[in-house]
Amino acid sequence: MQPQKSNAGYSKSAAKFKLGDFGWLRNTLTANSRVDTTPSDGQVFHLLLIKPTRYDDEGYPIQWLRSSIPSNSLACMNGLALDVAQRKILGEDVEIRVSTFDEACDVIKIEELAQTLRDAGQRALVCMAGVQTNQFPRTVDVSKRFIQHGIPVCIGGFHVSGILSVIGELTDELLDAQKHGISLFAGEAESGRFDFVVKDAWDNSLQPLYDYQSDMVSLDEQPQPVLPKDLVKRNFNNISTIDLGRGCPFQCSFCCIINVQGRTSRSRSADDLEALARQAWDAGLEKIFITDDDFARNKYWEALFDRLILLREEGIKLRLFIQVDTQAHKIPNFIDKAVAAGVDNVFIGLENINADNLKSIQKRQNKITDYRQMLLDWKRHPVVIWGAYIIGFPNDTYESVIRDIEIIKRELPIDILNPSILTPLPGSMDHKDMMDKGEWMDPDLNKFDLSHRVTHHPKMTDEELDSLYKAVWDTYYTKEHMHRVIKRAFALGSNKKYTLSGLLTAFGVITKVTGIRSYDMGFIRYVARKERREGLPLEHPLVFYPKMYWRLIKSTLTISFAASSLARTARKMWLSKSFKGYIDEAITPVVVDDYESMEMYQQTRGVKEQADKAVAKIAAKEAKVFYREA
Repeated sequence: MQPQKSNAGYSKSAAKFKLGDFGWLRNTLTANSRVDTTPSDGQVFHLLLIKPTRYDDEGYPIQWLRSSIPSNSLACMNGLALDVAQRKILGEDVEIRVSTFDEACDVIKIEELAQTLRDAGQRALVCMAGVQTNQFPRTVDVSKRFIQHGIPVCIGGFHVSGILSVIGELTDELLDAQKHGISLFAGEAESGRFDFVVKDAWDNSLQPLYDYQSDMVSLDEQPQPVLPKDLVKRNFNNISTIDLGRGCPFQCSFCCIINVQGRTSRSRSADDLEALARQAWDAGLEKIFITDDDFARNKYWEALFDRLILLREEGIKLRLFIQVDTQAHKIPNFIDKAVAAGVDNVFIGLENINADNLKSIQKRQNKITDYRQMLLDWKRHPVVIWGAYIIGFPNDTYESVIRDIEIIKRELPIDILNPSILTPLPGSMDHKDMMDKGEWMDPDLNKFDLSHRVTHHPKMTDEELDSLYKAVWDTYYTKEHMHRVIKRAFALGSNKKYTLSGLLTAFGVITKVTGIRSYDMGFIRYVARKERREGLPLEHPLVFYPKMYWRLIKSTLTISFAASSLARTARKMWLSKSFKGYIDEAITPVVVDDYESMEMYQQTRGVKEQADKAVAKIAAKEAKVFYREA
C-alpha cells in the first residue's frame, strides 16, 4: 500500500491543519532515527524488526503514545538478531545493525527510511515479527511498500505458522503475499534458523518459504529475549517480557498455541532467567510478563521460582505477571512460591461458567465447582486476578450471557474480566473444522482479533452478537462494580490500590472511550490520515483533523477524570476503617451449602452434575473422618 496522496484542489485553509498528522504526537512516535546509517569501514546490512499493528474499524492503524503491552515475539527476534550481529555471520567486513520497532507505539516513515538507506548506500532486510491473523492485512500492506523500494521482507508469526501446522498448505492470502515477493517463515527461528534467512537476504536469494513448523527447538542456551529499554518504556507499565517455556498439554479446540508451539513443555533454564532478571533490573525495569501460555505446566516452575526468590533476597525484587490454568492452585506450594517469587498479577483462563460450553471446546480441565476455591486461594495474597471469558458459544443467547456476567460479578472474586468472542483462529482445530465443513468465516482477517464476530451464530443474529460483546464489557465494568472490586481488595488485605484502580481504568474506561477493546488498547491515540487501509477513501483534512482532535481531547479528559476518580476512591478506602469488615458472596469462604444456594451452580445440567459430585465428594470425606475418629 502506497501512502495515499492528498486530493487535488485542497484549499490553502487545509494547511492550517498541517501539524505533521498531530504534530508533536507524530514527531514523538516517529522512530526512523533508530536506524543508524552512519558510514562504516566495511559494508552495512540492517535488520529492521517490526511488530505490526492492525487496522481499526475505520481502516486506520491502531497506534498510541503508550501501548498496553510489549511483544515477546519481537523480544525473541531482537535477541536473535543481536546474536547474529555479534557473531558476524556475514563476514568480518559486514556490520549488521539491528533496529526494532513496535507499530503499536512507533511510526515508521517508510519512504523516508528507504531514501535514507539509499543515500547511505546500505541494504536492509525487514522482518515482520510475531504476526497474528488480525495483523496480517496491515503487515502485507507495509511489506509491499518496502518491497517497492527494493527492501526484501520476511513475515513470521502465528498466522503463517498456524496455517501450516494445521492446514498443511499455504492459503490464498499467503500465496498472494508470495506473489508480491514477500518471504514467509513458519515455526521457531532459534537454533541457527534465522542465520539462513539473513544470509539468503544478503545474497539476494531470499526463499519464498522457510518451513520449520514441524520441528520444535530446545530452549536451552538460546539467545535471550530482550527489547530496547526505550521501547519498553513506551507501554503503560514499563513491563518487559520473557517466555520461560513453550508448549501446553491441554487440547482446547479454540487454541492455536498448542498447534504452533506443541503440547510438550520446553523450558529455559534458571540461569537464563537470572540473567534476564538482572538485565531488566539493571535497566531500571521492575515488571516482567512471563508469557508462557500456562506457567503452571512448565515442569521447572519450582526451580524458576526458587531462583527468583533468591534474587529477591539480594534486593532484585521484580514484580511478575503470569498465566496459569484453573487447576494450578492444586499443585502443592505453587501459589505460595509464586507470590514469594514476586507474582502480583495472574491471568487465569476461566473461559466460561457454563459446563456445557466448556465441554464443547475440549476445556475439560476447567471445573466450575473449583472456581471459587481456586480464586480465593490466590486471594489469600495481594494478587490481582485477570479472568479470560469467552462468549458466542452455540448455546449462548443474549440473555444467558448477560445473566452469567451478573453471576460472575456477584459470586466470583475476579478483578479484571477480559471478554472475547469465540473465534476460529487459524492454527486452531475450530478453524480447521469450519474450513473442512465449508462454513462461513469472515474473509477480512483484520477482524480475527477476538473482539469482532467472524462467524454466524446458530441462536443469535449477527447484530445481536455484535451488540452483546459491547454489552458484556459495559455490564461488568459499571462504576458500582469497579468500586466493589476495590472494596474486596481492601477487605482482603491487598496493597494494590493504585495497580487495581489503574487496571480498572484501562479495561473499564479506556476501552469504552476509544472503542478498542482488550490488549489493542492504549493511551493517547495517534491516527495517521494517509496510512488508511488500501481501498478506503482518503479523508479531507478539514473533515479528518477536527474530528480526530475532538476525539483526542474528549477521550483524554474522560480517561484522566475517571482514573483520578478511581484512584481517589481507592485511597479513601485504604485510609478509612469502615470497609475492613466488608464481605460479600464472592469473598465468603467456600462451604458445602454454596452448591445449592449459589446461582452459578444451578444454571445448566452440566454444572449441576459437577455440583452434585462436589457435594458427594465432601460428604464422603467427612464420613471418612467421622469413622476414623469413632
